[in-house]
Amino acid sequence: MGKSRQLTDQERDERREKDRERLENAARELLTSDGWARWVKVRSSVGLGRYSLRNQWLISADCAKRGITPTHVAGFRAWLSLNRVVAKGSRAIYILAPVTVKDHDAAGEEGAEKRRTFFRAVPVFDVAMTEVLPGTEPVPLSPPSQPITGDSHAHLLTPLENLAAELGYSVRQLPLEGGTEGWCDYERREIVVNEQLPANAQVRVLVHEVAHGLGVGYKQYGRERAEVLVDTVTYVVLAGQVGLDVGGESIPYVAGWGEAGELDAIREYAETIDQIAHRIEDAILPAGARVPVDQPRELGRAA
Repeated sequence: MGKSRQLTDQERDERREKDRERLENAARELLTSDGWARWVKVRSSVGLGRYSLRNQWLISADCAKRGITPTHVAGFRAWLSLNRVVAKGSRAIYILAPVTVKDHDAAGEEGAEKRRTFFRAVPVFDVAMTEVLPGTEPVPLSPPSQPITGDSHAHLLTPLENLAAELGYSVRQLPLEGGTEGWCDYERREIVVNEQLPANAQVRVLVHEVAHGLGVGYKQYGRERAEVLVDTVTYVVLAGQVGLDVGGESIPYVAGWGEAGELDAIREYAETIDQIAHRIEDAILPAGARVPVDQPRELGRAA
């Protein structure tokens, strides 16, 4: 079999321009409430939150065009490791993966080899495009969902309190009246949680208030936007890796996120949500708890 033809510089430039256009169009979908909700559901899916933010946008936009609701996306080899195989005739979703190559036109200090990184489109597939390998048991992809009214996730209260302490906040459980669930006091560096709530609901309150403690305050964003950001972080964390049922809660959205520079503003808000959610997830989930991804790290957060 002969070697594949190398692309010309013009062809590479054309491909990169198409990839930039795909990313731009995918980001613009966040400006609508439907597009925003689709991305939040992608980010909150246990099998999708590990992807880079921009790849989440690409997955959301691509699947929306096909009428697919993605839940778990992985490369061909990753699915094999989960005892599944991509079904014949499935049309791939394309994300962007970093590729590092030798730079033949430049050398580092003292003749050291110099490398450069660019991105290329790689195929991935949703679980709906796969079949179970004959004679095997498929690996479970999601944690069982538990009601917010129970105490199944009480063990997460301690790591959340530890994260709050890292941020300089103490956490107190107090009996609160009038439907108040809790608050984050920036001046006293204190988070208060209603002790009368069931443990799972206390987890929800702590995630919400820790998100405030991670820098989402009213002074920076205004009350409405700040609450939308932390509510979205809470939805993403609880409905994703944690496995708490928040299906009855609507996904918050603010029409006209940025009166000027709307696209730049909503990109920034999405990045803030993604980063804070990852910080909280990393603090409360044991190492190695996530669904495996393909090799190399092309399917990680780099793109």
